[in-house]
Amino acid sequence: MRRAAVALSLALVGGCMAPAARLSAPAPTAQVRTPADLYGPLFEAVQMRRIFPDGKTFVDAVAKRDAAAIVADYRRGDYRDDAALTAFVMANFDVPASAPATPASAARPPLAEHIRALWPQLTRPPLDPPAGSSALALPHRYVVPGGRFREMYYWDSYFTMLGLEADGRGDLTRDMIENFVSLVTRFGHVPNGTRTYYVSRSQPPFLYLMMGLVRDADAATQARWLAALKAEHRFWITQRSVTMPDGAVLQRYGDARRTPRDESWREDVETGRGDPARYNDLRAGAESGWDFSSRWLGDGRTLATIRTTGIVPVDLNSLLYGMERALAERSRALGHRNAGDYDRMAEVRRAAIERWLWRDDEARYGDYDLGERRVRAGVTAATAYPLFTGMASPGRGARVAATIERDLLAANGLRSTMATTGQQWDRPNGWAPLQWIAVDGLRRYGRDDLAQRIAVRFLATVEREYRASGKLLEKYDVEESRAGGGGEYPTQDGFGWTNGVTRALQERYAR
Repeated sequence: MRRAAVALSLALVGGCMAPAARLSAPAPTAQVRTPADLYGPLFEAVQMRRIFPDGKTFVDAVAKRDAAAIVADYRRGDYRDDAALTAFVMANFDVPASAPATPASAARPPLAEHIRALWPQLTRPPLDPPAGSSALALPHRYVVPGGRFREMYYWDSYFTMLGLEADGRGDLTRDMIENFVSLVTRFGHVPNGTRTYYVSRSQPPFLYLMMGLVRDADAATQARWLAALKAEHRFWITQRSVTMPDGAVLQRYGDARRTPRDESWREDVETGRGDPARYNDLRAGAESGWDFSSRWLGDGRTLATIRTTGIVPVDLNSLLYGMERALAERSRALGHRNAGDYDRMAEVRRAAIERWLWRDDEARYGDYDLGERRVRAGVTAATAYPLFTGMASPGRGARVAATIERDLLAANGLRSTMATTGQQWDRPNGWAPLQWIAVDGLRRYGRDDLAQRIAVRFLATVEREYRASGKLLEKYDVEESRAGGGGEYPTQDGFGWTNGVTRALQERYAR
């Protein structure tokens, strides 16, 4: 049975799409040149000497002339002095200004009204980037998170769309889906974000859920979207698979590169200390969206022990279960003969998750450590994902709900983990997307009482901060009801997914 499941996976990724729905061959990821590739020694000098406080500034700059000419001039000059190097960069690049803060609302209108007014501020027109830019072309409008995040991001966008739908902006939802479909066509997957330096990795696969928000797409659109979903599924199966001890195949996070991340070069060099495997694990942690968390740390505390690629994550595999169910449903609706194959793949995956990613003695789902051959210690908010995708049995769903209530429910929302490490995806931080995953999953399993408590507490936290500062933030401390902290950069305001989840929760609970 296990060999048959693997053979089925390989047959599907080998291409059983209807001929009319096939995508053109994507560009190899290795051919996408990033700022580190283009500017070599100049890039390393700028990043390692911290010419800009934020490592993302230089990688978002636009070169004023040919990269090779810039590098040649740099090699001929003497730029050991930081002032001279800064002057050289400013003469050869259009450098973005420090990320502008989203204007605080002095008048403090009702929160829902404030968020509706933010959508136009965060919306960008179709993008045909100039020569010398790291930005990827986008044929339609899109919404950015805000702050230092000047581009469209993958999993952020689903949660942003929840708010767009609540505010009657389905036109933007559809535009962004079309952008993601165009990215799959070009690269074979959805990149982490719409920059060249993000193309080597993806993020948690929420595209099928984005598509599920649109109820009136015509048959031709549905066929294009299904082709993109099948291509994305092939990416995860062919690029991110790992074999469990019994031969079952699940997926893990990864990245095609084994170098420091362009946008966090100095931080990764200091952490990785020349180890390509550790750089790859840092990149894989970024693909997870939880960058960073005790979930990926060998000792559960220290970033230098990161080993993301040695861990089989419950959130990713739960989402892939949901994707396979969606592929079956969409294939069936369009009359494709292989719909049942995706149903079977989902069922095989469900059985593997239930066997390998479940801790019965702790009544929770978790991440499997391949090196230690066990589910990693510590309850995290990722335990809600099998409920969110409807994968868990009713009995296990009820037990997970009790665990969430006992361990993760804080006075002001849902904690990400129970570990205090200083990393931004750990205690005491709570993040809007994880609130939604838990709330939606708990409702699905009949625990609307607990779902409502999480939602109401988180909404109160967002409201308190908004009343105090006029801002919506990327993350919150849900134990002290204040701005969240930790991580590689200051807490950002804007903020796309907080806006989206807040509006969706308001529509559900605060009418």
